[in-house]
Amino acid sequence: MTDAPGGANGAALAEPPGGGGPTEDDWAAAVAAVRSLPAGGRVLLICHVNPDGDALGSMLGFGLGLRRLGVRRLEATFPGPPEVPEPFRALPGLDLLVPATRAVADPDLVLCFDAASESRLGGLVDRLDRAPAIVLDHHASNTRFGGIHLVDPAAAATSVVAERLLARLGVPLDREIAECLYVALATDTGSFRFDMTTPAVHEMAARLLATGIRPGEISRRIFDTRPFGAIRLYGEVLSRATLDPAAAGGRGMVWTYATQDDLARHGQRPYVLEPLIDSVRCAAEADVSCVVKQTGAGEWAVSMRSKGAVDVSRVAVALGGGGHRLAAGFTGRGTAQEVAAAIRDELDAALIDPELPGQPGA
Repeated sequence: MTDAPGGANGAALAEPPGGGGPTEDDWAAAVAAVRSLPAGGRVLLICHVNPDGDALGSMLGFGLGLRRLGVRRLEATFPGPPEVPEPFRALPGLDLLVPATRAVADPDLVLCFDAASESRLGGLVDRLDRAPAIVLDHHASNTRFGGIHLVDPAAAATSVVAERLLARLGVPLDREIAECLYVALATDTGSFRFDMTTPAVHEMAARLLATGIRPGEISRRIFDTRPFGAIRLYGEVLSRATLDPAAAGGRGMVWTYATQDDLARHGQRPYVLEPLIDSVRCAAEADVSCVVKQTGAGEWAVSMRSKGAVDVSRVAVALGGGGHRLAAGFTGRGTAQEVAAAIRDELDAALIDPELPGQPGA
């Protein structure tokens, strides 16, 4: 195999603006780790628990790229139940997936995708101690676990980092790789609606679209198709949304919660709740939005969003989680109301500029 200094995908390999991304030494170490894989070497790809579109798309797209390089002993997995959310069940590369309980115990190389900390890897974290480990991520809160860090907080999605490494490995984009990376990019940019949608993001999307993938079909599958039971569930959960206009120094917080009983009553799986934050964050009177989703007795998965006045990653880190300035999450404990109160207590400390007056949407 030979290097592709200019990028086999036509991508510019210069570092994006903002700093803090991988150095040339980091990229070189990652390329060397892949290229030094012994003949018949075993590769394990891991993404975080409850994988979203970026985690799955980046991992599977990169796995398909490794196949193009001739890697055959290749597995992909994530901690927890081996259930792929319905919107992602048509992704190419799903045949790479194995349950975490069956994942190779002693791989020759590990690549980790979209996980900001070891805690997001559950019982799979021990694999990172048994082989060279490359961590691909874009969370500013990444703890720099693992051996080789391709962590770029300026990247809109982990798929951006994955595409750049594929380019350096000389892997050309094909339709299957491109579909995986496009799903990852589209989901983490909110279908290209969020502020991280830079010219470079659209340039990457153009490279992916040039392979012949069908964005309309992909978007309908990912964003616009839900079971009828999920629609009924959304109505119930949204009906209990609470607005706290005094939170976050008067910028406001809106939040709601969903229990396991709610899911059972409507016959739905937990993954259907992931898009609900987009409906909650529409409230004009609140900068911060939260959805608190029960995962067990007294345990909740919390998704938070900000429109710009609050750095919700600071809130998440303070409460044991992580993420980005405008999108973050953590695992809360207690009642839903206690979790919401803990968030509110941290909001004032996370104001980006406490001197800025006014309410969101005013």
